[in-house]
Amino acid sequence: MIRVLLADDEHLIRGAVAALLGLESDLEVVAEVGRGDEVAAAVAAHGPDVAVLDIEMPGADGLAVAEELNASGARCAVCILTSFGRPGYLRRAMSAGVRGFVAKDAPTDELASAIRKIHGGGRYLDAELAASAMAAGDNPLSERERDVLRLAGSGAETARIAADLHLSEGTVRNYLSTAMAKMGEPTRVRAARAAIDMGWI
Repeated sequence: MIRVLLADDEHLIRGAVAALLGLESDLEVVAEVGRGDEVAAAVAAHGPDVAVLDIEMPGADGLAVAEELNASGARCAVCILTSFGRPGYLRRAMSAGVRGFVAKDAPTDELASAIRKIHGGGRYLDAELAASAMAAGDNPLSERERDVLRLAGSGAETARIAADLHLSEGTVRNYLSTAMAKMGEPTRVRAARAAIDMGWI
């Protein structure tokens, strides 16, 4: 029996996935949580073999949770189940030790197969998403450019970004200019949106 933890803030979706997985003779959903910051405690309490995580959750996103579980040496494998098929997410997930990446609109038997495969030590990647990630290439933004663009995308002005990141305003403008050029966008807001759409920030 493969023990599964589900983490998704959409109660109806989480309940439906749990019910459908429960029909599989070799899968048992041992815990369900609706927040990312509840996952680590649930993993410790229930000892699942596989944690199925949504990306967009309150408390902590699924990729941050995967990174936390990986860093803590948790023995459960991680599978991301998401409607956000952004190439940057797949790359970040792989670097966090995620073994499965399945789209929410996939058939239930595909998720069940993915859980079995990663529990057995393999990997399962949505083929369309993997192809998109390969076509998109690596994230062109440096860590500092990502920090600056993330704040700019939330509406912060140059002075505020400089204060938050302990940089001069001129340095912030340079990072923004470089990031906009790399994203091929004429404004900081559009560059931030493009980077978010790719899963790069």
